[in-house]
Formats: sequence, structure tokens, C-alpha cells
Amino acid sequence: MTIEALRTDDSAFAGLPDWPYEPRYVDDLPGYEGLRMHYVDEGPADAPVMLCLHGEPTWAYLYRRMIPIFLEAGYRVVAPDFFGFGRSDKPVDDAAYTWAFHRNSLLAFIDAMDLHDVTLVVQDWGGLLGLTVPVDQPQRIVGLLIMNTGFGVGATPSEGFAQWRDFVANTPDLGVGRLMARSCPHLSVEEIAAYDAPFPGPVYKAGVRTFPALVPTDPDMDGVDVSRQAVHWWEQFAGHSFMAIGMKDPVLGGEVMHRVHRHINGCPPPLEIADGGHFLQEWGDQVARAALEAWAE
Repeated sequence: MTIEALRTDDSAFAGLPDWPYEPRYVDDLPGYEGLRMHYVDEGPADAPVMLCLHGEPTWAYLYRRMIPIFLEAGYRVVAPDFFGFGRSDKPVDDAAYTWAFHRNSLLAFIDAMDLHDVTLVVQDWGGLLGLTVPVDQPQRIVGLLIMNTGFGVGATPSEGFAQWRDFVANTPDLGVGRLMARSCPHLSVEEIAAYDAPFPGPVYKAGVRTFPALVPTDPDMDGVDVSRQAVHWWEQFAGHSFMAIGMKDPVLGGEVMHRVHRHINGCPPPLEIADGGHFLQEWGDQVARAALEAWAE
């Protein structure tokens, strides 16, 4: 079945600050033939991989403060855009977006790239989906850098998340740049524009509109079973890990993240960034350096 999708014109991404990376694409993922997924792929092809996964409503650009530090340390950095976001194709029908649609595309991408020695670098939906990857591909995952996210195990949502979910559901033309500016007041006008760039109009924002409603907040929702399996996997994990928390996150802040921390075997005490918000990658240089230093000890 062909999925009707839009493709943001390349001109929208011209001259983005601190973003010198060549866009790369794959358009033949099994089950997603004809849909083009964008990704960044930098560093030595045979090096251990930092797989950087964004969330709502961002794209790989969110990792621009972390990528140079990982590259300097000798890693290969791979950062895809989920369908509906960034430079990836954007199905126009809200109903196209499901938990399985997003998760299976991520698994297919990792398979297509044949990534090994992977450290997952996750936040928000990057964590909801990325933390479940080892359930299907345990042999690929050796490490974790986790920021402001959680496991989608069907827990009752906080009042803050419920308000956010309702707000997005009732805001078909969500102002992505404005949201980022409120959460990250140090962003420049040009950086704010980079977050608006993927979305020339409301019809491009089906992915943005649907992500919050897909968070597994009820035991019967898609994603709960695999997320519970993921919790068990991380409780037995024997690789390297690091957690950083943006303490100003009103939904996935310190309390939530400390609960998540208990399920990651061997994870050192979290780095708490007092002025960091939900999009902690915007404070990512200190996060990346702290993680690398912790793993070097």
C-alpha cells in the first residue's frame, strides 16, 4: 500500500547554524518502500556507533552540540529522523502514525545500516522507542546515554503530560520553533528557525500532532508489552551507561528520571543539570563530555 507523504524542500535546510553534515537517505526500508528516511552518518565506518534518536517535535539537528564531541572521541555518529520529522518524508494522514509504524521503521533502519557496537543516545520519543530496540536486537547494543525520557509501560500519565497531550491534539499547527524557544531560552533566532524548517505548513505536521497520543499511558495500548520486556532487559544490562537529567523539565524531570535510573543496571549516579530543560541536548556539550569521562574511568 502506498502512503501519501510530503517531502520538505531541501532549500528549507540551507545554511543551518552549526550543521555542516551531508544529508543521507534510505528509501527502501522493508515495509516502507518509497518513503525516504533522512539520517546523518559521520565518522569512521568501522568505529563504535553513537545512535542518536530525537523525539517530539525535533529532528537530528537537536544533536548538533553532541555530535562533534563524539566524533572527536573517535566514534561513528548516526542520527536518523523519524518519519514525519526533519528531512524524512512526512505521511499526511494522521492515522498512518502508530507505535508500530515508528518502532518498526527504527528497527528496519538499524538492520539496513547493519549497525554494531551501538550506544543508544536517547531522549523523549527517542527513548520510548530506542529503549525497546534490545528486545529485538540485543546483539547490537553495548551502551546507553539516556536523557529525559521513560519506559512506555502503560503508567497513568502525570497531569503535566495529560495537559501537553491535550494541547497538541487541539493545536493542529503547533509552533515548533516557539516551543523550542520557550524550553531553551538561549537559542538564537537562526537555531529556532532550524526547528521550524521541516514544517512549511500544518499539513506537514501530522507526525508532530500524533506523537503525544501514542505514548503508552494505558496497559492496553500498543507498546506496553515490548516496553515491559525492555525494562527487564535493562535491569540485566552489563554494558556502559550514563544518565543526564534536565531538572527544569516539568514532565520528565528528576522524579521520573530517578525512577527510570533504578531499572538500568550499573548506571552511575545521574548528572543533574539544574538549568537544563526537557530538550537536554541543547545543553549537550557538557552531557557528552561527562558521559565520555565516566566511561573512560
